[in-house]
Amino acid sequence: MHPDVTREVTIETTGLSRSYETYKKPEGLLKSIEGFWKRETIHKIALHPTSLTVDRGQIVGLVGSNGAGKTTLLKLLSGLIYPSAGTTKVLGYDPHQRQPEFLRRVSILLGQKAQLWWDLPPADSYELLAKIYEIDSAVARSRVRELADLLACTDQLHIQLRRLSLGERMKMEIIGALLHRPEVLFLDEPTIGLDIIAQTKIREFLGEYVKAERPTVILTSHYMDDISLLADRLMLISHGKIVYDGTVSAFTAKSELRQTLSLKLLHPPAQEVTLRHEFKIGAGERSVRFEMPAQWIADVLAELMALSPVYDIKIEEVEFEDVIRSFMEQDARLRAAGRSPTA
Repeated sequence: MHPDVTREVTIETTGLSRSYETYKKPEGLLKSIEGFWKRETIHKIALHPTSLTVDRGQIVGLVGSNGAGKTTLLKLLSGLIYPSAGTTKVLGYDPHQRQPEFLRRVSILLGQKAQLWWDLPPADSYELLAKIYEIDSAVARSRVRELADLLACTDQLHIQLRRLSLGERMKMEIIGALLHRPEVLFLDEPTIGLDIIAQTKIREFLGEYVKAERPTVILTSHYMDDISLLADRLMLISHGKIVYDGTVSAFTAKSELRQTLSLKLLHPPAQEVTLRHEFKIGAGERSVRFEMPAQWIADVLAELMALSPVYDIKIEEVEFEDVIRSFMEQDARLRAAGRSPTA
């Protein structure tokens, strides 16, 4: 941020947390009946005490494996669920009080849940949303046309929502979420399940929209292109804890530097060969491709050259998506072991 620009905090949390109590249901009819009098309670912490601030106009990418606490955090910030402890301020409001003034200034889009009416054409749903948000009908229709033109979906506005494809429905959901020009936008998996063309179109639209309107955005996605191309801040969440908060470039630099070595062997081995670090080359295999820490490259390459003359050597940096995938795989392993990673 430029030093002459006054910082304006949009979202601020202090010790925000959420936990649940559920009951373990035993197998069998008799055990289930017994459970009415004697129940085993399970206490689950969905979000550990979390303190963070997000400035106006900032786009935050929230990444984590399933069950890490991403959606819980978004629902707390938008007021859909109550916190178990801690405080939250979004645009100066306490979200869980759901004040009308607050709701007119924020929007949440849940990629796996529809907010528009299933049996109505989107245009009719927008008329209803305009009434809810107290937007003039003519202004709302103009806004819908503007957004539909940007998303190239004008011809679908008068078709029942249930008759549209998944990608077309998501475009309609985005229009509904942006109809009232929210200052804070929570996007939970906005491109989930879409084909590559629909993903790209929505990603491009969101990029243009945030540049023009400058809303504060928190975005979750399993598609790393969404995060790397849209977000200027990255937060990784694991076991309900923020384990990294910084830029995408800083995270990539901080992560173990990995590279991909690919080459071809002039004389492939007659039988399987095991190299150092447990890399294997199958019998008759000519093309070799291994991903490894950068410091291993020289040793492995020397061993391969001793095995056979090589050609078409390529050494490439691992993509950001692969770095995140490595983090999430490690997170899954540690979650299974009852531990969590640290940044």
